[in-house]
Amino acid sequence: MQTVLIIGANTGGLAVLKMIEEAEGVKVAGVVDVNSEAPAMKYAEQLGIKVSTSWSSFLHQGVDVIVDATGSERVFQELHKQKQSNTLLIPGSVAKMMASLMEQKEELIERLTHESDKYNLIFNSTHDAMIVVDKEAKITLFNKSAERITNLKSENVIGKHIHESIPASELPTTLLTKRTDYNQEFTITNSHKVITSRIPMINEKGELFGAFSVFKDITEVVNLAEEVTNLKDIQTMLEAIIQSSEEAISVVDEEGVGLLINPAYTKITGLQRSDIIGKPATTDISEGESMHMQVLKTRRAVRGVSMKVGPNKKDVVVNVAPVIVDGKLKGSVGVIHDISEIQQLTTELNRARQIIRTLEAKYSFADIIGESEEFLLAIEQAKLAAKTPATVLLRGESGTGKELFAHAIHNASERKYNKFVRVNCAALSESLLESELFGYEEGAFSGAKRGGKRGLFEEANNGSIFLDEIGELSAHMQAKLLRVLQEKELVRVGGTSSIPVNVRVIAATNVNLEQGIADGTIRQDLYYRLNKIPIQIPPLRQRKEDIETLALHLITKINQDYGRSVEGLSEDALKLLVHYDWPGNVRELENILGRAVIYMHYSEVIITAKHLPTLNDVSEHTEPTSVDFTIQSGETLSMLVEQYEKDVILHVLKEHDYNKTKTAKRLNISIRALYYKLEKYGIANIGMQ
Repeated sequence: MQTVLIIGANTGGLAVLKMIEEAEGVKVAGVVDVNSEAPAMKYAEQLGIKVSTSWSSFLHQGVDVIVDATGSERVFQELHKQKQSNTLLIPGSVAKMMASLMEQKEELIERLTHESDKYNLIFNSTHDAMIVVDKEAKITLFNKSAERITNLKSENVIGKHIHESIPASELPTTLLTKRTDYNQEFTITNSHKVITSRIPMINEKGELFGAFSVFKDITEVVNLAEEVTNLKDIQTMLEAIIQSSEEAISVVDEEGVGLLINPAYTKITGLQRSDIIGKPATTDISEGESMHMQVLKTRRAVRGVSMKVGPNKKDVVVNVAPVIVDGKLKGSVGVIHDISEIQQLTTELNRARQIIRTLEAKYSFADIIGESEEFLLAIEQAKLAAKTPATVLLRGESGTGKELFAHAIHNASERKYNKFVRVNCAALSESLLESELFGYEEGAFSGAKRGGKRGLFEEANNGSIFLDEIGELSAHMQAKLLRVLQEKELVRVGGTSSIPVNVRVIAATNVNLEQGIADGTIRQDLYYRLNKIPIQIPPLRQRKEDIETLALHLITKINQDYGRSVEGLSEDALKLLVHYDWPGNVRELENILGRAVIYMHYSEVIITAKHLPTLNDVSEHTEPTSVDFTIQSGETLSMLVEQYEKDVILHVLKEHDYNKTKTAKRLNISIRALYYKLEKYGIANIGMQ
């Protein structure tokens, strides 16, 4: 008897334990999990199986098999090191498969129950009379045709000895001799002559558990003999049934050679009879393994296996069962189901979900793409922040996805069913921004609406408000925002009374707030209120391992927007994307990919380097240049950085003929931020005659 040690006691471990419990010749040596309350630990205790939080003691007891149901690569590697050389280690993926098989088993039991009901219906619908007795010769089944021929009711004979109803019955003799009698003439109690076949019922162990008789009127047999004169006619009938079936069916012999396919099979796969008949069972498979060959090898049916078939690589699900006649394997029969429609419906459902999300906060954490360590840390911090009502400060360069994070935090919080309001603090003038955020009373200023107006903070009550570019707020606006954060109340423009609000503030900035505090442009008390949960979102150049995944995600989005069917990137195109520094981050990546798709020919489905001319030009000038300068006595890093920033601004101003709007756009900063820096460095009037 083999002994098995189960590591991991959650659902996977429980499924393995239940499977082994039902198997013969296998014994569970123990169940191990760090959580003593895990389901398999409790179940093992009920069965009297040893449980432990450490596997060390079991490994030296000579167990034959170790099943790792933890799903942890670290645990698997540790077990691999510590196990004895003759011990078989089964990984967590197999344990997961076992759990899936258990679910399929339960589903199969339910189906068998359903099939039993169908068989009873068939038994009672068939024109042939059937009587079944157990090994004590007591009647267990008496169908409607038997009632018609014998003039007996099933409720009066079920459970009684066969001779009480049909004294001359030979079924007790069949039980004694275990011999099959075919097409025997027999006279029942009402002098009605029938042709009967009596068959003993013997299980796989050779044990008798009953017998049954199938009989019909001689006249009916004669009529049937006239209609079906030989086995070829029967074969023709069966083939006609298969050919007319809407289920796609394929049959192979015991060697795996194709015997039969029907039109439904041709319709799904695109393969003709000449492509399959007489050919190996692997002929029709584009991706995956032949289930016919697996079934012929194991003699066990398989169900729900996904694969691609035919020249068009059609996605299908396959069910295959062995054909066994008189205990001998004669071949296998497979039924395939087209799942492309299901996949299309799934795509439509996902599309509908995306449309619904645009009604309020558009994105969730599922829309945030990235696997780099720093980015995953930011996502984890954001998920933790979503569970609290605290203010969140999203920090990162322009285009890194700060608004995406804000949407996701709102959608993962308890406020997700309430409003999500977005405000760009740099897009509005100070007076307009104040009235928009805090509202105003009637007559507060010229043009004020009668009755006043609710501000965005009031609109977002019990929900979330996203304040983008928070570093651009004036000192007056900072003071009013601080009151909302501290007191959870506001005063409308022109008003005197306080209005309570319950709003979750999510702020974002791409400027150095600490430098702003030092310069006096950012209030220190507001900074501490905003900085309760700071989340730093890394720029794209610091997580280049995410570029390929991001690009494929964005291509899918661009396909939907532009009605295209681009499939992906070539290696040379991906190399260009990875080597570029992405000053505009993800927003720039989407822009470049969108431009590439627009200029691609409709027959092209792969983005190559030729579709990325901008990056091709950049790649020719990416060699680093050496920096040669000297630091003067008394100069600090801050002074050097400010001087460099001033020089850059002057250079770009001159480059754009001192046009401040174009300069701000080239530097990727707001016009307000540019004016602030011009004042700071004393160059506000430069270029003016």
